[in-house]
Parts: sequence; C-alpha cells; structure tokens
Amino acid sequence: MKKTKFTESQIVGILKEQEQGKKVADICREHGISQPTFYHWKSKYSGMEVSQLKRVKELESELAQYKKIVAEQTLHITVLKDIVAKKP
Repeated sequence: MKKTKFTESQIVGILKEQEQGKKVADICREHGISQPTFYHWKSKYSGMEVSQLKRVKELESELAQYKKIVAEQTLHITVLKDIVAKKP
C-alpha cells in the first residue's frame, strides 16, 4: 500500500476546510491531491477529531496485540491436544 505524504491530523484539517465552505476542487489544487483521494479520505475520516483519531489508532493497536495473544494460545492448545491424543 502506498504511503501518503499527509499525516492523519493534516488530512482531518484538509477535510475541515471543505466543511467551512471551500470548494473541493480548490482544496485539491491547493494541497496537490486528486478529488478521488479527497473523497476517499472523507469516507474514512469524516466527522472525526484528531483526538478521536488517535484513540482509534490506540484501540486498533491494542486489538492487534490481543489477536496475537489469542492466536498463540490457540496454537498451544492445539499442540497440547495433539500430545494428549497420541499418548497410548
């Protein structure tokens, strides 16, 4: 996936410009982005504040850690069940 040159807080700022009444074409020209990119950002970040965005990132990171723990535990359980099943 291509990395954007804008941070998420900058993206939220760009979207707020449109909420203040600026035309999308003008915003895109000013920041050097395409209109499809703008509308993609709008669908993803619309209505979010920077603090909310940070909280979402923290929760996603925490969820990834929990998923990793569950996967490891599932693997351990499966291995232990195989060992118990093979005993004579």
